[in-house]
Amino acid sequence: MRILIAALLMLIGSWTGQAMAQQGGQDTVWIQIEAHPSLRDAQARAQLYAGALPDVNGFSLGGNWYGILLGPYARDDAERMLQVYRRERQIPRDSFIARSNNLRQQFWPVGASTAGSGIVLAPAQPVQPQETAEAAPQPAPEPADETPAQARRSEQRLTRDERKDLQIALKAGGFYASAIDGAFGRGTRRSMADWQAAFGHEETGVLTTRQRQQLMDQYNAPLISVGMRRITDDQAGIALQIPSGEVAFSRYEPPFAHYPSSGDLGVRVLLISQPGDKATLFGLYDILQTLEIVPLEGPRERKADSFTIEGRGNGIVSYTQASLKGGEIKGFTLIWPEGDEDRRARVLSEMQNSFTRLDGVLDPAAGADAEQRIDLISGLEIRKPRLSRSGFFVDSKGAVVTTAEAVQNCTRITLNTDFDAELAGVDAGTGLALLKPVQRLAPMAVAQLRSSSPRLQSDVAVSGYSYEGVLGAPTLTWGKLADLRGLRGETGVARLALAAQAGDAGGPVLDAGGAVLGVLSPAPAGAQQLPDGVSFATSAETLRALLVQAGIAVQESAETASLSPNAINRQANGMTVLVSCWD
Repeated sequence: MRILIAALLMLIGSWTGQAMAQQGGQDTVWIQIEAHPSLRDAQARAQLYAGALPDVNGFSLGGNWYGILLGPYARDDAERMLQVYRRERQIPRDSFIARSNNLRQQFWPVGASTAGSGIVLAPAQPVQPQETAEAAPQPAPEPADETPAQARRSEQRLTRDERKDLQIALKAGGFYASAIDGAFGRGTRRSMADWQAAFGHEETGVLTTRQRQQLMDQYNAPLISVGMRRITDDQAGIALQIPSGEVAFSRYEPPFAHYPSSGDLGVRVLLISQPGDKATLFGLYDILQTLEIVPLEGPRERKADSFTIEGRGNGIVSYTQASLKGGEIKGFTLIWPEGDEDRRARVLSEMQNSFTRLDGVLDPAAGADAEQRIDLISGLEIRKPRLSRSGFFVDSKGAVVTTAEAVQNCTRITLNTDFDAELAGVDAGTGLALLKPVQRLAPMAVAQLRSSSPRLQSDVAVSGYSYEGVLGAPTLTWGKLADLRGLRGETGVARLALAAQAGDAGGPVLDAGGAVLGVLSPAPAGAQQLPDGVSFATSAETLRALLVQAGIAVQESAETASLSPNAINRQANGMTVLVSCWD
């Protein structure tokens, strides 16, 4: 096994050594392999590991816990080494990637200060694997705290669940592969002996009291490192295990009890508690998915009386579960940083298994004095698009024309926030984009393009989401048609005497009869700043040619008399769309 590890180290050195030395800004991480509540035990374990593995370090983790770690490494190297060490049973199966900001005073090696020294590089001249294996000192077995007979007697006092816990820990460490039944047969005894051999104990096949504690501490190291403990929130009517070393209660803003981050990881917990029925549960399911704490990517499942939501992205992994029982909706949300999946999974499992419903729910009036903002729901930020602009329907199937500015480098494009759209094409020359809805829509109104040239100085209006959707509906901005050409005499462009906002770009420019005579262009980019009240639009003739080329059946406007402002407003509201670009 050591031969394979040494070979791996040499490969890592040859792949990354020079590059790592040149990239001082990359992610520096560690492999945490154990944690102990006793400094003496941690020092002994660190010394034992140092006899078989390179780069062994010991740090205080806070809360009177002491961790044994390997590193520091670049993240890619740490992940490869973690896999190999686990597979070869050199380290416990529940070892995980840890960050430097979780480490405090160093206790091993004595007098060392490794945390700020940078990434560890493989030797420039790798030694021969066989020589490394022969030179590695073999740790002597630790003296047992009990004789085999005493160990068996103390083992007999274990409950069935405690026996199962030991089997689970052995299985997680890669020593046991049979059923979790609480029966210590030959398979369990063999796995115990293998564990004893791996960690420097006499191979008796019967774990002593201290060894059982060591095994469980290894298994629970991810939980210990975040201070996992059971809390009871009487106001929410919920009891469960939470990572209390990383979160702390802050406030109630129904339906949530907020436990924001209090540590270095950036973990957050919400308890969900409110009275309600199935409609309330389904409404909560929809609302949660509009929040920043629930990224767009990830599985969702809604049943008749419960739901789960998982979101991954923007540096976090978010998991929410809630269920309806007896007119009460209860659940929780766990928000965890990406890149720490093994520990997150252990914490989440403990929270799910320990979740207990108690009497009562949060008072809906609690937290009435909390900050109120239009972009907050119960103290949580609503997910917002990176950019929103205007657009309008150009056929009865829901195709939309907008400005290309609105759809550049988007992970997701939506129409009126709720409907997903796909980019059908972009014309770089005109700066226009064509969108098609993922599901077919039935617009209330479709643009009718003006077929004749409008008169100079005639009244025009732009329909658009001037404030990028804050008002919830498009607004009309009135002005005059100043010229049928651009400032340099360009054709296909109209100049407007009209004070448009950034959010109006992509919206339809309407004449006094409600016909579309162009598409509002965004403000010109660059150092030049035009006078106030100057805007430009791509002409209806240019738009018509693009739509025909895309296979869109263009609707032409019949010459009609001027409409009242209210009639134009109704027609514009039916065709104008909020186009949003999401990261």
